[in-house]
Amino acid sequence: MEKIALFGTHSYDRACFTEINSSFGFDLHYLRSFLDLNTVAYTDGAKAVCAFVNDRCDGEVLKKLAEQGVELLAMRCAGYNNVDLKAAQKYNIHVVRVPAYSPYAIAEHVVALMLSLNRKIYRAYYRTRDGNFALHGLMGFDMHGKTAGIFGTGKIARVLINILLGFGMKIVAYDLYPDYEYARQNDVTYVTPDELYAQADVISLNCPLTRDNYHLINREAISKMKRGVMIINTGRGPLIDTEALLEGLKSGIVGSAGLDVYEEESDYFYQDKSDNVITDDKLGRLLSYNNVLLTSHQAFFTREAMTNIATTTLQNCRDFFDGKPLLNEVKI
Repeated sequence: MEKIALFGTHSYDRACFTEINSSFGFDLHYLRSFLDLNTVAYTDGAKAVCAFVNDRCDGEVLKKLAEQGVELLAMRCAGYNNVDLKAAQKYNIHVVRVPAYSPYAIAEHVVALMLSLNRKIYRAYYRTRDGNFALHGLMGFDMHGKTAGIFGTGKIARVLINILLGFGMKIVAYDLYPDYEYARQNDVTYVTPDELYAQADVISLNCPLTRDNYHLINREAISKMKRGVMIINTGRGPLIDTEALLEGLKSGIVGSAGLDVYEEESDYFYQDKSDNVITDDKLGRLLSYNNVLLTSHQAFFTREAMTNIATTTLQNCRDFFDGKPLLNEVKI
């Protein structure tokens, strides 16, 4: 029975993977801790390791994994920006991922953030619970007729665009590899980043993190945006320069921000820190703004998505152990 070590797991991971594993028969070892140099030893006897977004998969860790006999790194997510692919190749470790688990889950979360910020749902909720039914400070705007600027036009973005078109919004988008036929059929206009900043009332980041788009949203970008713009990020935290965002919020250029990800999230996200002081000053400042809505990297978190993640991850492992082509392998 092949052993797989799963890092950074919670009760919901264990429940879902255990259920799906009944069809695969792997020896699954669930680890609560994240993968790093201190936890590599837990992979003893495992040829496959399953990691997630905040696990450390750099050259040092991959070298140690190889020394432990690990041959497969199975990411149970779409992104792999935390994996040193050159080191993986050097140490003969195959890297696989889950390219599509539920674009609907993430697109719908984007819209939830947009509507909650726009109509001040979270503020209204706490007010009415205290018996305060006043409306001051709760005014929003019609989504209809506004312009949404979408970075990336992949599967998630296309689901999002369909929803926003249903609101009657105008869509402008930027993509390194524009699909003009898709744009023509769906009333989407491809523009440059600067044009997107100038036109968009709402900006949504639905692109992977790469070297080229690190701090895509920075001081210069924010200076080109409409005053009062709403920024939504469900991609990766480092797509936004947090210090620049805080300055934009303070100046009023950024009217609101919905963040499901954060630059330094690995020290906080997926953990209960309610008994601790938030020592990350930038995170603390974000949490203090009443026009910022921060969720804990949960956009993917639906029953359907979790089932697809577990199924695809274990199928990736089965294909590897059976010597079959790795359909979801990540290569340099």
